[in-house]
Amino acid sequence: MTQLTTKAAGVFVIAVTPFHPDGRIDMESCDRMVDFYLEAGATGLTVLGMMGEAPKLTVDESRDVVARILKRVAGQVPVVVGVSAPGFAQIDALTRLVMDLGAAGVMVAPPGSLRTDDQIVTYYTQIAELLGEVPFVLQDFPLVTGVQMSAKVITRIVNDLPTCVCLKHEDWPGLEKITALRRSGVLNRRISILCGNGGMFLPEEMARGADGAMTGFAYPEMMVGVVAQYAKGNVDRAQDIFDAYLPLARFEQQPGLGLALRKYTLARRGIIAHDALRRPGVALSPESRAEVDRLITRQEKRLKELN
Repeated sequence: MTQLTTKAAGVFVIAVTPFHPDGRIDMESCDRMVDFYLEAGATGLTVLGMMGEAPKLTVDESRDVVARILKRVAGQVPVVVGVSAPGFAQIDALTRLVMDLGAAGVMVAPPGSLRTDDQIVTYYTQIAELLGEVPFVLQDFPLVTGVQMSAKVITRIVNDLPTCVCLKHEDWPGLEKITALRRSGVLNRRISILCGNGGMFLPEEMARGADGAMTGFAYPEMMVGVVAQYAKGNVDRAQDIFDAYLPLARFEQQPGLGLALRKYTLARRGIIAHDALRRPGVALSPESRAEVDRLITRQEKRLKELN
């Protein structure tokens, strides 16, 4: 079993959960999706994240989805599973389940009830005690959780808890936080920093010291290309790749609509069979679909010019 480590880098794609129109999980689309992400160059996958509709799944369904994806991945890349839940009993049960199936680690977001720095640190101290030797990703996503974690709080967590091996950086704006954490002498060890927000700030995040992305976008090849070019020192080429996809990436970041847009695009590309969201979920209007189609057409034109 591959374990998540502080050296995690590249692109860990946040996987959607494909559904049939009647709400059943589409396992065949899960297989195609995994194949597509691996062929696109993903260095890891993250399952049951916030964009994976995890709260809409039963425990048995969560197990079945993780098992199917892990079987298809077959150890080629590490798979991280989101286990965030209101209570520790749920977190513990899901963690044991997915680690037994072969997951590389888990991701935990803070509950919205945390207000002070000490409360946040205490929560993650207890999480580390609960998880034991299981490596975990600290998810910093204040736009959704409502929990503000400063660089100082993250430093306390990382320095005190060796099983915290990765920060999913999803603050907005948050570039200064990356710089603060990468400053010499702040952390007692270098951990992985993988960024979210659909890759919207990926070039700048890479320049600040991020190791890659842990997020979703219907064209993960954009993120793979940007990270790869930065690793080679080709900053201008990385920016050119990013710019070609930016209009669609921006459109996909609409609050409340982003997942529906992503699933529509993935279905349009033939990666999943249906763009269905499990209820409750928003349905795209004909106008929104037409706007995505137009952006994809323009994107394809720009990519031809770029290549």
